[in-house]
Order: sequence, then structure tokens, then C-alpha cells
Amino acid sequence: MLSTSVLLLTGELSAQQNGGATVPSYARQANAAQQPAAPNARIASQQTSTGTPQQEPQPPFAPLTAAQQNQLNQLLLAWQQQSRATTTLDSKFQRWHFDNQAAPAGVHATRADGVIKYASPDKGLFRVDSLVYYRGMEAGKPKFEPQEGMYGEHWVCNGKQLIEFDRSEKQCKIQDLPPEMQGQHIFNSPLPFVFNLDAVEIQKRYWVRQVAAPMESLVLIEAWPKRQEDRAQYKMVQIALDKESFLPKALIMYAPNFHPVNAAKWDQYEFVDMKRNGMGNAISNFMQNFISDRPPSDWTVHREKFSPVVDPPPQSAQGISQSERR
Repeated sequence: MLSTSVLLLTGELSAQQNGGATVPSYARQANAAQQPAAPNARIASQQTSTGTPQQEPQPPFAPLTAAQQNQLNQLLLAWQQQSRATTTLDSKFQRWHFDNQAAPAGVHATRADGVIKYASPDKGLFRVDSLVYYRGMEAGKPKFEPQEGMYGEHWVCNGKQLIEFDRSEKQCKIQDLPPEMQGQHIFNSPLPFVFNLDAVEIQKRYWVRQVAAPMESLVLIEAWPKRQEDRAQYKMVQIALDKESFLPKALIMYAPNFHPVNAAKWDQYEFVDMKRNGMGNAISNFMQNFISDRPPSDWTVHREKFSPVVDPPPQSAQGISQSERR
């Protein structure tokens, strides 16, 4: 399961120096004076006195106006249209994890580099290929090194099974999907909103709104989970989309117990070298290149049936008809 955290889109989508470590400006941790007051206030308002999420969360923002809801619906439908036209998606990613208890403010605690792949409608992969940890300061710059036995996540959906590879423990968990769930869109993805989108379902599962983007070329969506299972993984997600293609550029996840001062933890993803329906990505070739049928022979395999999560009643999925959804 992913460690999870936050986005503060505060600058250009370009790499800049930050305490000696090269990260995009939107991946930098802002200090208290730089952080937007409104998002922090919303986050804090969702905390209980013990710092844990409420059992029955309320919408984190005021109801959208009719005009705002209509604009959101049109945006989500455009995003859905792009998503459903995607047969294969292949991208590298970079992830910076910030944790003010594991590294100084403004310095990431870990950096992971990996790959994501998707084949419509139900096959996908998320794999970390390199992972380094903050190891203190050296000559005024942060030092990063790998840690023995720590490899990062590796997750696969082959259409019939959800498979999690634990390379540290040499274990594999295989969840068999019931027949009625095979051939459907990927679910329980470690990166929500990257593989596919359903304009109605996203509003059943999340409180959603469009917020101001830092660049004219981007669309920025904010989503707060309604389901307890999602809230156990992240408090809020922001995803930056290319305004023309609606392909993801960045995704940021707040930790479940995020607090801007006491528990400033978030993950910042940037997607690079993204290929959509690319040459050489015919489904047969694509599948052979990334779906592993079985773990190594010396691994321990755990098998179980997949238990679907029951969605909460729709609370804000308004104005999108079934015909528009299809």
C-alpha cells in the first residue's frame, strides 16, 4: 500500500534546486508563510482533537454553485472521454515523499523512480525501480542513499487477479477477482485517477471540485475521499492535468493524518515520458512486456478472494446523465 501525502502547487512545472536536491518547484515543501491558508484550514478542520480522521466526515467545502457544478461536470466528461480513448498508457514517474519528522523542512525523506503501465480496460502495473532515503546533510547538501532490502511497491492487475509483490520479504499476495468483476476498469489502483476515469463514479466516491491551477496550461482537480478505505490511505488528492490532452502531469496525496505543522507528510508524483496509445504498444506486445504471470519460485504466495468495497450513497454526482456518462 502506498504511503500517502500532499500537493502544494506553488510554482512552475520545471526542475529547480532545493537544498541541493533537484525537484520540480511544485514538489517543494512550502514554509508556513508560503502555504495557502485556505487549504490548510480545510485540512485542519477535518481533524479531530486526537488528530485522526472523523468516522463520519462531512463535505470539506461548501456546496458548489450550479455554475460551478456544471463547469465541473463538463471538465469530468472531457477527462472521461480522453480516458476511454486510451488503449495503452506507458509512463515513468518520480515520487518525492516529504515528512517533517524524517527530514528537514524543504527536503524530501525519500525519492522513488519507477514506471506505470495500463492496458484498457483492466490491466495495469505500478512498480518502483529505485528508492533512496535521506541520510543527513553533507557539505551543506542533503545526502540520499538506498537502504538494503527496501525496494518499494510493485503492483499488477492482469484482468483476473490483483497481485502485490513484496520484494523485501519475497512474498506475493494474489487476489482472485470474481467473474463479474473481470473485464472492468481497474479499481483499487495505487494511483487514483491515473488509469481511467468515470465522471459519475468519481463523484460518488469523492467530494470533487476544480481549484485554481498554477499554470494556464493545467487543470487542477481536488478530491476528498468519502469511503473509509480511501480515507485510511489519504486525506485529499490533487491531480494536475494537461489542459489540452487531459493526461496527468502530477499527482499529490496528503497523508491521512496530515497537519501543516504537526504532521506535514505528503507524496508528490511527476509523470514523465508518457506514451498514450504509442507505437509498439499493441496489446499483445504490451502485455508480454509487463505482466508477470508468477513470482519467483522461492517466494511465498498468499491467495485470497477479492472483497469489493461498498460505495457510499451518491452525495454530489449531479447533472451528469447516464447517456453523457456512456
